Parts: sequence; C-alpha cells; structure tokens
Amino acid sequence: MRPYEKIPAAIYAQSFATVRAEARLDRFDPGMAALATRVIHSCGMVEVADRLSYSPRAYDVGHAALQAGAPVLCDCEMVAAGVIRRYLPAENQVIVSLNDPATRGLAEEIGNTRSAAAVELWRDHLAGAVVVIGNAPTALFHLLELLDQGWPKPAMILGFPVGFVGAAESKAELASDARGAEFVALRGRRGGSAMASAALNALAAGLPEENT
Repeated sequence: MRPYEKIPAAIYAQSFATVRAEARLDRFDPGMAALATRVIHSCGMVEVADRLSYSPRAYDVGHAALQAGAPVLCDCEMVAAGVIRRYLPAENQVIVSLNDPATRGLAEEIGNTRSAAAVELWRDHLAGAVVVIGNAPTALFHLLELLDQGWPKPAMILGFPVGFVGAAESKAELASDARGAEFVALRGRRGGSAMASAALNALAAGLPEENT
C-alpha cells in the first residue's frame, strides 16, 4: 500500500494549495475566489474557474442574505444533502419541494417537469432567498419564467444544472438576465449537485477548513 495523507487539515491545505497553484483565480475578489476554490475542490477540475459567470455583487449579497436568515431553496435532495448545516450562519431553513405530493399533478397542469413544478411551491419562500439549482435545467428556466411574471425576487441564484439538454442554455439565460437577482452560473454542460452545494457552502462560510 502506498502512503497516503490521513490528517484532515493537511488534506484540505494541500487541496486548496493545489487549486491556487493550478487554477486561474486572479479575476475573482476574495469571496468569489473562495467560492471558485470550493467548487473546484468538489469536482477536481481546475478549469471550471474559467467557466464561472457571476454578477459583481454576487458573493457579498449571497453571504449577507444567509447571515440575515434567508432560506435556501434547492432543486433536488442531492443539493440539500451537500449543504453543510453547521456552516449556515442563522440556522437557515433548507427547502426541497421536488418530492412534495403536489408536484406530479402540478407538472401535468403546467405542462412541464416535476422539477419545474417544484419551483411553483417556492412562492411563499422566494423573496430574499438563496436559490441553489444543481440538477434540472427546467427548474432554472421555470424560475426565470416566474420572475418574469412578477414573482418575488430571490437575493441570489446559484445556477449549476447539468446535462446535454437545456443546461448550457438555462445558464446562458440566467447570465444574460438574472431578473434583478445576483447570480453565479457555471457556463456550459457541466454542473451538478456537488458543485451547487459547494458554492452555497462557500457563500455561507468561505473556506473555514483553512483555519482548523
């Protein structure tokens, strides 16, 4: 058996040092650099730093929203599972409505996916919330449609849907017009729950492992 690192603090230190050595982080402010670092750490691909689009106040507004107790709205259970609850600064509620019994019938009613229908159940929680989409492009597309219809505006949208149908397009739509919300999006087909929750964890706490 080859030797391997066993000390958690050393593993984090080496991981983050590798990211900083290999990724191009110079275009980011400190908050966004922490977010990019954590997203890269979640997937092992330093090149995703070059694919991040974001609004100028994205990190500061998202961080402040969480500090103020904003709920976290997730498009699927896998995103919610990746949220490190101890990092949430105000015991923020983490909400996933995908498996609500109402979504199947609502999906048929609106002629869309269950993921899109689940977004319809966010209305009472949406104002000032932090939205984290790491799976379904239809959830992001439909959220933007609902905002166009005058629905309450979230503080922040983290757009990381993944796949070959609609993922790149939904994130391009978000980046071109976030409907007044701050945003971070990973352009192209790549994304996924791990990266989405990593971005949320960075908004909540930055990189606290460096201080352990």
